[in-house]
Amino acid sequence: MSKKRTPRLLSLMNDLPHGLLVDTAWLTARGIDYKSIHYYVEQRWIERIVRGVYRRPLPKGAISTYLPWQAIAISLQRLHGYNVHLGGKIALNIAGHSHYVMMGKSQPVHLYGDVPPWVKRLPATDRIVVRNTSLFGDSTLGIIDNHPVHPSRQWAVGIWRWPLRASSPERAILELIDELPKHISFEYVQLTLEMMRNADPELLMELLKICRSIKVKRLFFVYAEFLELDWVKDLDPDQIDFGKGPRALVPGGDFESKYQISLPKYFLNRYYEGFCF
Repeated sequence: MSKKRTPRLLSLMNDLPHGLLVDTAWLTARGIDYKSIHYYVEQRWIERIVRGVYRRPLPKGAISTYLPWQAIAISLQRLHGYNVHLGGKIALNIAGHSHYVMMGKSQPVHLYGDVPPWVKRLPATDRIVVRNTSLFGDSTLGIIDNHPVHPSRQWAVGIWRWPLRASSPERAILELIDELPKHISFEYVQLTLEMMRNADPELLMELLKICRSIKVKRLFFVYAEFLELDWVKDLDPDQIDFGKGPRALVPGGDFESKYQISLPKYFLNRYYEGFCF
């Protein structure tokens, strides 16, 4: 095969930004057969990351082994068209609601939705955490895409300024609470909520109405009433289905009687005393 760039290769260069990921199916759908893929790798027009996954090499001067999570998320959302979004802690971080960064540790990146199997084989697998969308079902309420729901909530993050699809802070805080108690601490949730001074109570109410987790809804109102943030007065718990019967969130914990859920002893002690824990 000639080293001359063919129309298909030129088209590939136009469609594939530096550093973004594509798989074999994406390439063959553009008329690039397996033999050509192998040749393109030999010529370093594309590079193989893992079996069946490729990217256009990074610009000169960039670290060749670097695979940022933004590249994975943008590739899935914008090139492959997967219905996935960033949620929970990482979405709150993007929106500026992170009260601290744990030094020396790789922060997990939560992707909500279906992802291709090759994502788990990428070098950044230890950072990518895949969650299903069962918390809100098929609803996309509170997910910010190309058209932000509010001008103040626009962000275009990522190394190529491509917009990322991510949960709004209102949706993300409920996704974060869903991680309790195994994957996140009660303290972290409290400190994060304390930073949400400009939350949209109308959006929160709509999300709480469709939220499928009794645990999340009860815990959210425990926190909301304890913290007494300005927007809490605009929430109406009478419109929310809290289910029936007690919930034992923490074995051996103390029981919070209003929302009928067991919580860690230290949390309830300070909750009732009015102190931060």
